Amino acid sequence: MIKNVGVIGCGLMGSGIVQVAALAGYSVLFVEANDELVKRGLGRLRDTLEGLAAKGKVDARAKDEALGRIAGTPKLEDLKACDLVIEAMTENQALKNETFAKLDRICAPGALLATNTSSCNVTALAAATRRPGQVVGMHFFNPVPLMKLVEVVRTILTDDASAKTATEFVRSVGKVPVQAKDATAFIVNRLLVPYLLDAIRVYEGGLASLEDIDQAMKLGCGYPMGPFTLLDLVGLDTTMYVAEVMFDEFREPRYAPPPLLKRMVMAGQLGRKTGRGFYTYDAK
Repeated sequence: MIKNVGVIGCGLMGSGIVQVAALAGYSVLFVEANDELVKRGLGRLRDTLEGLAAKGKVDARAKDEALGRIAGTPKLEDLKACDLVIEAMTENQALKNETFAKLDRICAPGALLATNTSSCNVTALAAATRRPGQVVGMHFFNPVPLMKLVEVVRTILTDDASAKTATEFVRSVGKVPVQAKDATAFIVNRLLVPYLLDAIRVYEGGLASLEDIDQAMKLGCGYPMGPFTLLDLVGLDTTMYVAEVMFDEFREPRYAPPPLLKRMVMAGQLGRKTGRGFYTYDAK
């Protein structure tokens, strides 16, 4: 049974995972690189939960109880009492492999080790441990508190009990699990990334304007936003990285980043986070 949850990283994804787990009643300990980042992470979580309480989306008691369940540390070793550890670090396979090998030595034999990766090889993470049957993918979507989906990723080494525990945990934090095998990009990105790359190619080819392509996909397909609005939200660098991982794995032209995407990333036009991508954004 999972009672204590560890989260490695308290950035955009990690803090969201901490938040939903704490609100669901779990004691959560997150790890950041140093004391200053731990302090920032705690402050960001407090501000977020207090903002939700002020808007009436979380009652004051639930907010206070959730904050009481959250702690941070700069030491990976402090995760030794966790029943589940979810890694939410940067997408770097070598770094993740090294971290999972350390977690294997730190955590109790029965602890489940999960990764929030969207593109790294989960089997390689499992192989870096002496408990490959207890390693799973647990891919949350951004923003974690709002997005209901979690891809539960099972490798050829994952045992039935671990897959079941991971799925039950996902449901317990109010999310909807879908099951996927450990194949690059899983379900959503395998289907989404080629669509986004094709949208760029259509624009490169001069078929239509950005605005008209976005409008066509919103009104013609019922999508909540068009491909270029979504690309700017996700980040052009993130999209290109995932596309390159997929192309390296499958060697199919549809996964290759288009020239325009490469040049925009080179120019630092990454989307909302830099103020300019396919569209331009003001300070708000």
